[in-house]
Amino acid sequence: MKKTEVKNFGQPDEVREFPKGRLELIRIGGATVGRATFEPGWRWATSVQPIAKTKSCDAPHFQYHVSGLMRVRMDDGAEFDCKPGDVSLLPSGHDAWVVGDEAAVVVDFQGMIDYAKSM
Repeated sequence: MKKTEVKNFGQPDEVREFPKGRLELIRIGGATVGRATFEPGWRWATSVQPIAKTKSCDAPHFQYHVSGLMRVRMDDGAEFDCKPGDVSLLPSGHDAWVVGDEAAVVVDFQGMIDYAKSM
């Protein structure tokens, strides 16, 4: 049986900053959980693509949307919005951006291990 662990995003294990965004990572129970804050004007294609150097976001995401509105466009052209209270499962191959004047905050349980990390 694993030991009990409690961690808080107020004291993350790692922080990554990128244009108009910030990622806080917690490593717990052999998993990595990320809380990302995307400021108004953030878009993956302009804020993270220069770091990732891929055509679109290759990270799959399983995330809970805490605040703000995020629009997602999959490589196949499908487009949809994610709002507070939504849980989304996004496979590799997408772009995303903040809609409106409120920061979008997501807690991601899958795709943040290498997100916005220079390779």
